[in-house]
Formats: sequence, structure tokens, C-alpha cells
Amino acid sequence: MFTKNKIHFEISERKVLLHAFDAIFVLLALYLLSLLFNFQYFQFSIANYYWEIVLIAYIYIFGSIFEMYNLQVASNQFQILKSTIFTVTTTVLVYLLTPILSPELPKNRIAIIIFYFAVLFALLSWRYIYVYFLASHRFVQNVILICDENQVEDLVLGLESVDPHYKIIGFVSSDSVSEDDSDFHYVKEIKKDELEIFVSKNNVSEIVIASQKTDGITADLYQQLLHLLESGNIIREYTQVYESKTQRIPVHYIARDFYRFFPFSRSNNNKLYLSLIRLIEFLLSFIGLVTCMVFIPFIFIGNLVGNKGSLFYTQDRVGKNGVVFEIYKFRTMVKNSDVNGPFATSNDKRVTPFGKFMRKSRIDELPQFFNIIKGDMGVIGPRPERPYFVNEIARIMPFYETRHVIKPGLTGWAQVNYSYGESIDESLIKLQYDLYYIKHRSIFLDLSITFKTITTVLFYRGQ
Repeated sequence: MFTKNKIHFEISERKVLLHAFDAIFVLLALYLLSLLFNFQYFQFSIANYYWEIVLIAYIYIFGSIFEMYNLQVASNQFQILKSTIFTVTTTVLVYLLTPILSPELPKNRIAIIIFYFAVLFALLSWRYIYVYFLASHRFVQNVILICDENQVEDLVLGLESVDPHYKIIGFVSSDSVSEDDSDFHYVKEIKKDELEIFVSKNNVSEIVIASQKTDGITADLYQQLLHLLESGNIIREYTQVYESKTQRIPVHYIARDFYRFFPFSRSNNNKLYLSLIRLIEFLLSFIGLVTCMVFIPFIFIGNLVGNKGSLFYTQDRVGKNGVVFEIYKFRTMVKNSDVNGPFATSNDKRVTPFGKFMRKSRIDELPQFFNIIKGDMGVIGPRPERPYFVNEIARIMPFYETRHVIKPGLTGWAQVNYSYGESIDESLIKLQYDLYYIKHRSIFLDLSITFKTITTVLFYRGQ
């Protein structure tokens, strides 16, 4: 985290800071309000200690739903205002409506307004402090790559696009034969015998080794790396950095070395975790199917006007262990839509006007709760694909069928982090997210996906 003259906060550290100081600023504001102005609604006491816990829990939950802890949102002044107002409004409303867990509603209604603006002012104050001090370029982390010359641009763009404070300022070519008159100027090339000097002069905090070749790591370069390591410099392997920064598995980079990423998460075989998830899936599916029944009359009317065809749509999809099952959806496309290609695009003409509304609101997915009840799918997991396209994509894309080690899901890590796959290249990116989920599957990651899915529905971001 520290360099000689600069401080750099990793992504996880910034998220911890955001959470911690949200709580500190809100509780401090309310404490000062009660101390200086005798604010009666929210009083600190040992007997009512849970008031503070519930309030902060609500802020964390609704802050996650409204993306207040998304680092891109937290670094944008307009988006901070928007997400914070949504979070505070929802938090205060729910807090007031749960008097068993919160103070009784005050007789003087002006106290509610004071409470609302105290929480809002506290969160906005901290968030703008964060933007000015911790999201500024004063906290940039200088990094050096050791890689093949033809990899540099892709590696730099892949890392800096995720974390703009992760600045790659130079690279050492690991090619065994390097051109002296290279016309590559994307980042500065550092000569192998000048690495130590460059690191000391430029406050480099991390060296990332991305080369899979060993012949380019000369004895002199190897000795320099050892000296830098002994001096306290951080040396990391590219796949580790990529995974921690992007929360994706770099399958395009590691080629046949994928065995390095096994075993996957123990949760995939944890009977307690799987039983708990299955119970939750039954409960959610029951609620989902009841909701589906409520929507059917309205969808039927909308279908008559805007879709003009059958209400439901079924299609073969590939599930766990490659077993094919039949998926259920509300129809959103015209008849015989399959003849125009495998991928739906953002403005696909095959999608009917009413179908577009259902996709955006995710209403078309409601019948899939029946698939979850049957056990074909889970609530969370990789989205199931058609058998033909699985076979076609697997020929081009390594490890694609690895997605089938767990049940496919109604929503997933790829769905909440990336747009609808419109090409083979975009399917590769979604595969990286799916494999990350399979590797890191846990209750906490499931909750994160759940919150992001709620955000997707609320902000009408479906495809």
C-alpha cells in the first residue's frame, strides 16, 4: 500500500474506507445533533444500541443496491449526488417504517426532515472528501510490466481501464531478441540493465511479470528482480493482478495453464451452503411464480397488441454437467427469429416493441422460476446457452464448457457486470466473469450479485 513518497489504496482498501467512514460520519453527525441541539428522535444509549446498527446496516444494503460502493460512481461528483440521495431516501423511509428496530416516530414531524438531512449531509460530506483526497491523482500507483513487446498495449489497457490509479509507466521487454530501434511508444521501454535505477528514480510501487517466456528473463534481470524483492518492492504475477482488479479470470492469457486456477470454490461442493441456497431458491421461486401469475393478464393484453403470437417461449439450453433442458420465457421476439443468427444485439429488429419492454424490465425471465423449482437452474450462476452455440463457441473459446460445473442461473456475475453478449469476443469476457464466480462462489458474492441485480431492474438496464 505504501511507496516511498506516495500512498496508494487498493480497490478493496478503498471500499473498506468508504464503508467505514460512511458509518463514522453518519453516527458522528447524529451524535453532534443530539448533543448540541437536544435532538430527541435519535438518542445514543446502551439500552438502544441496536438503533445505530440497524441504521448503518440499511445504509450498507441500500448503498450497495444504488451503487454507492461502486468505485466508478464514488469518483464521479454527479453520480455521487444521485446515488447518495437515492440511498438516504430509501434508508430513512425504511428506517421510519420499522419502529421495532428503530426509534418511535416523533410527534413533531420536523424531526424526520432534520434526521433525513443530517444523514444526507454526513454522507455527502464524506463522499466529496473522498473524491478530493482519495480519488485524486496524488494517489496514483506507478507500475512496471515485464512482458513480451507485442503484449504491452493489451496488458496496459486491460489494467488501467479498471483502475485509473494503477498507472503503468514503463515495461521491460522479455523477448530474447529485442529490436534496438523499436517504434513502440505506448509506454516507456526500460532496458533490462536499467531496471533497478528506474524503479528507485520513479517511485515504482509494484512490478508485474506478465511474460510466459523464460529465455527473455536474463541472469542480470533475474538478479535485479531479486535485489528489488529484498529491498521491499512488490513483485506480482499478471494473472493475480488481473483477477484482483477486474474480478475476472484471464482465460485468454493463461491458455493451457488453466489447471493453476483449480480447485474452484469449496462452496461448489459444500453441502450446507448448497442446501441453504436450495432452500432460498425454493422460497424465491414461489414468490417469483406468484408474481408471474399476477403479471400474466397484463402481459397477455400487451402480447395481443405488441407481440401478436404465443405468450410463452421454450428453448433447449445446456445445464449442469452438459445436460440439456427446456427453458421457459415470455416470448419477446418475432416467430422464426433463430434464422438471423445466434446473438441478439442491443437494437435487434427481431425483438418486438412489447418484448423490448419486457427485456428491459426483466419480466420475460419470470417463468424461469419454474426451471429453478424443477432443479434445472439456480437463481445465481452462468446464464444457460443453446447446445448448438455451446458447441460452436467451445471450438473457438478455450474452457467455455467449464461453465457447466455448476447449475446455470437466472442472474449471475457476468450479467450484473457486463452487457448482453453480442459476439464471440463479448462471450469471452462474460466467460471470464462466469469462471471468476465459479472460483470464488460464496454467500457474500451471491449477496453482491443479488444487490446488483436489484439495481439492474430498478434502473431498467435489462437487454
